[in-house]
Amino acid sequence: MSDKTVKLLNPHLETARSDYLYHLDINVANTRDTSELQNRFGDVRVICMGGTGSRMRQLALHLRHILVVPESGDPVDLCERGNRYAMYKVGPVLCVSHGIGSSSFSVVLHELIKLLKYARCQDPVLLRIGTCGGLGVPPGTVVATKNAFNGLLRNEHEIAILGQRVVRPAQFSEDVIRDIIAFGVDANDGFQTISANTMGTDCFYEGQGRTDGAICEYSEKDKMEFLQKCHDLGIRNIEMEASMFASVTQKVGVKAGDVCVTLIDRLKGDQVTITIDQKHEFEQRPFFVVGRYIKRLLQQ
Repeated sequence: MSDKTVKLLNPHLETARSDYLYHLDINVANTRDTSELQNRFGDVRVICMGGTGSRMRQLALHLRHILVVPESGDPVDLCERGNRYAMYKVGPVLCVSHGIGSSSFSVVLHELIKLLKYARCQDPVLLRIGTCGGLGVPPGTVVATKNAFNGLLRNEHEIAILGQRVVRPAQFSEDVIRDIIAFGVDANDGFQTISANTMGTDCFYEGQGRTDGAICEYSEKDKMEFLQKCHDLGIRNIEMEASMFASVTQKVGVKAGDVCVTLIDRLKGDQVTITIDQKHEFEQRPFFVVGRYIKRLLQQ
């Protein structure tokens, strides 16, 4: 069998004798012998990530049912002692919280990719599942991201490293997107699932052109012109993680996808007006899509 383990792009780790994944509270005491981590996590094929620990717990319970995993009782948070992120394991799937925005997400993403390496997981797929604002699509629409644009409307992610501006491309895996649509969608869902471009910003308010933040120095007309420009680029949803997520996974060569449900159509306003019950129902929709995709992936 060919080696399909994760290849890290950090030569410093090749000489590191230990590695503490601090925010996950996982200590790799001996990087030359990771058999303990291989026993615990070596079967992982998919990591699902979302903003909150409670949502990832709900996803873990959903996947137990979908994948027919013989477990009962409350899911165990494997990272509870770290008091940063939550992690639940359901058979060969990890469900991990990542907080809000790219800064919080990037921390746990780096450590999860290293965990995949140390556990020698074969051909893993990383998925983000969350909520977002829509752009010209009705609330409740599920969007599987093709290309991720940043707040400058460029299909890239920009990060400052050692005082220098570093820009990396931000595309998700074409085969993952294709298979999510092919195997994750059911004609009887009662909601629409589409594949489109996504804008991932660094700010929820000004960065997304909202006029209801504590600061706003542009007009309603300026906002609408900006949102229309986004729409013209094929962007159908706006969130705060996609460009970073796509760029990091693309850089290290790990398959990834981003599946989010819209809570609002930003072409019609800035305030979320759906009820809390509708919000909870909408949040379940990506679970159905991703659950079917994962089930099919594990059958291959």
